[in-house]
Amino acid sequence: MRSFFDDSAIDPSIQPSKQHIFIKNSRNVMEVLVVAEVETQIQALPAKTARYINPSEVTAYALNRLPAFYATSKRGWQRQLHRGKTEFHQKITTAVRQGIIAVQQDPLRADDFLDFQEENPAQATLQELKVLLQESDLSWDNLADVVEKTLMNTLRGKITWRKPAGLDNEIFDWEKHPHNQRG
Repeated sequence: MRSFFDDSAIDPSIQPSKQHIFIKNSRNVMEVLVVAEVETQIQALPAKTARYINPSEVTAYALNRLPAFYATSKRGWQRQLHRGKTEFHQKITTAVRQGIIAVQQDPLRADDFLDFQEENPAQATLQELKVLLQESDLSWDNLADVVEKTLMNTLRGKITWRKPAGLDNEIFDWEKHPHNQRG
């Protein structure tokens, strides 16, 4: 009998779309809570210290010490989110604090980090939009509002977004743009 831990147990005939059904239809609420706490604690650090902290390492460290709270529905998500915030707030805070200390003390820190952007192009796109729209708090929840605000500001001639890296990182000035010139 094959074991789950045996590489031969992975059936190559299973189509990738079937393998990813679980991933697409469930989310770990604890990941969201830990990422938020990591950001909060790193922002509270002195800039010199924060510069040398890899948030992904701290997040992984903390998540490995906390229970997973998976949800497959909006109601389940809300229930797990509430439970995580109320019952596990202190444990999350402590795990993140320990993670920050642990990654600072690790002299053999890896520099070949895993990169799952090819598996999650939507998240990569959101990151690009954060840079382009200069909105570090951009999320899928507030994307429409931020785009609407940006478009309204653009309509009013208040353009504050930057062109993507590599093109020209100057702030776009509508007043100098040929389409705004009055002849």
